[in-house]
Amino acid sequence: MPAKIIQTNNTPLQKIEVDGVTVDLIENALKNARVEMDAVLFRTAMSPGIREQGDCFPMIANVEGKMVVGQFGSFIGPFLQAYDAEIEEGDIILTNDPYMCNAAVSHLPDWVVLVPVFKDGRHIAWSAMFGHMTDNGGMVPGSIPIEATTIYQEGIRIPPIKLYRKGELQSDMLELILHNVRTKEWNRFDLNALVAACNTAARRCVDLAERFGDDVLFSTMEIMLQRNHAAMKFIIEAFIPEEPREFEDYICDDGMGMGPYRIKCRMWREGSVAIFDFDGTDPQAQSSVNFFLNEDMFKMFFGSFTINVVDPQIVFNDGFYDLVDVRIPEGTLLKPRFPAALSGRTHALGRIFDVLGALLGMGAPEQMLNAAGFSDSPHLFYSGYDDKGEWFQLFQIGFGGIPGRPIGDGPDGHSLWPGFTNVPNEFIESYFPLRIERYETIPDSGGAGLHRGGNGLSIAYRFLCDGHIGIHDERWLTYPYGVLGGETGMRSSKRLVRVDGSEQWLPAKVEGVKVCKGDLLYFNTWGGGGWGDPLTRDPQLVRTDVDRRLMTSEGARRYGVVIDDAGQVDAAATEALRAEMAAARPADLPLFNLGPGIEAIRARCESETHLPAPVAPTFTGVAARSSAA
Repeated sequence: MPAKIIQTNNTPLQKIEVDGVTVDLIENALKNARVEMDAVLFRTAMSPGIREQGDCFPMIANVEGKMVVGQFGSFIGPFLQAYDAEIEEGDIILTNDPYMCNAAVSHLPDWVVLVPVFKDGRHIAWSAMFGHMTDNGGMVPGSIPIEATTIYQEGIRIPPIKLYRKGELQSDMLELILHNVRTKEWNRFDLNALVAACNTAARRCVDLAERFGDDVLFSTMEIMLQRNHAAMKFIIEAFIPEEPREFEDYICDDGMGMGPYRIKCRMWREGSVAIFDFDGTDPQAQSSVNFFLNEDMFKMFFGSFTINVVDPQIVFNDGFYDLVDVRIPEGTLLKPRFPAALSGRTHALGRIFDVLGALLGMGAPEQMLNAAGFSDSPHLFYSGYDDKGEWFQLFQIGFGGIPGRPIGDGPDGHSLWPGFTNVPNEFIESYFPLRIERYETIPDSGGAGLHRGGNGLSIAYRFLCDGHIGIHDERWLTYPYGVLGGETGMRSSKRLVRVDGSEQWLPAKVEGVKVCKGDLLYFNTWGGGGWGDPLTRDPQLVRTDVDRRLMTSEGARRYGVVIDDAGQVDAAATEALRAEMAAARPADLPLFNLGPGIEAIRARCESETHLPAPVAPTFTGVAARSSAA
């Protein structure tokens, strides 16, 4: 049964009329409170993943748990449906187990804190935040084991518990949890920082209620949700067709030699409701690449994507959820059955955005269609004992090329999540036995197009102590697709140069790789796909990219642009080359350029990537592929 909120003041909150000026004041105050949550967290957390990189997601919600302001909503509602207990003033809830909170969080390293906000004995709001912990116990440092086959191997599972009960810390419970992780103090400080951020937001909500009145705050939150509902209703009716569309893309492999795994979605509209049906997605994997996707979480992805494309000024919140119907078959990669492993869900999460972007944009490609590039969130893990005999453990998120877009080129080496930043190299070199010898974009790695795809990154890590590394990445086998005649982006690669000069090409998903002092890892990420016909790009823009070392002179020829020895555009040679290239290709350029087919990629895999091709997945113990496969 759903959670029960215990109030000493049961006077119902009333929906009343609120003037526009007051709504704007409260809306902006709530936005500022959400930003303040980040500020508190970044100043008090300890791990580089949260403190420096920002792998955390705050929100402020109404009494029903609907996010009003925030970055990554939707998890309070599923939690409340699953939590069979009473919640009182002073309680603070902690959980990380996707299977016990309706996938409110989707893998164990994400610890979520939820704070019910009370004023004068009455529940008036929620604040919540989750952050990715550097370690959660389990088989490997970093707690994202590639070879895990059940969630029991992925670290400590924290059911929804009261970390604070009526304002009192349950210290025995906390110590039991921290006893099971490798980075005990980092986790302690990061958890305290999450609590402090949520308490800060709670105080701001109470301040607003005291200033304007409980009913005014309650009603303003409803107005903010309704504004979002009206905006999303207009967007859905304008951009989602009644005629079904479908698109599919792939996770390259599972790290255990099988792949690729298909994610398929069909989209259409009935009245004002957008429908997304994932029938045809592959069954759940035997490894940890499954992504337990809560339906409300996908609605959040959809809303975030469309609002940012159509009108970023719209306040993003959960007000539109009744306008979206999400259908995910049980037992598939996106809704695995317990106790399937989930820790490597990042790959499917990233690929969802490429699928979603294709579906939303194909009907209005000039206005809404992005190429592919929201493809993954690559991870590097490095751990061991330093020269002083002290344990070190690094978890770092890397960035790739963002896709070309209707409004322009894709950013180079940018995060999948807009709020993420890179961990400064100086920080890494100060606190870990590492030296960063290269941090640069990879020329020509973005797909050619009228608007080129963003370039991937090449980072060279020199290991200064013996240890072990793990890698999680994607788009090493399949290509980030181009659109409207744009070309595919370059694929990712990982090359380890040993101190003796020997080389080893590493898989995109690997763990437990022994590294020695002096070894050098070249960590190269993918480029974003190109948007539009590359032969229509201004030659001077191409020359500028060559000057900025984002493109080589040879790479400029993909655009039909000839750069002479003086570094200038040879106009006559460019005109001739473009005419030759245009004559050699079809008159009608494809809407999607997916690159070679799966079987062709498999056949050329080893010669192109230095890695054996993955074999077709088997689905022991789960349903066979659908007949549409």
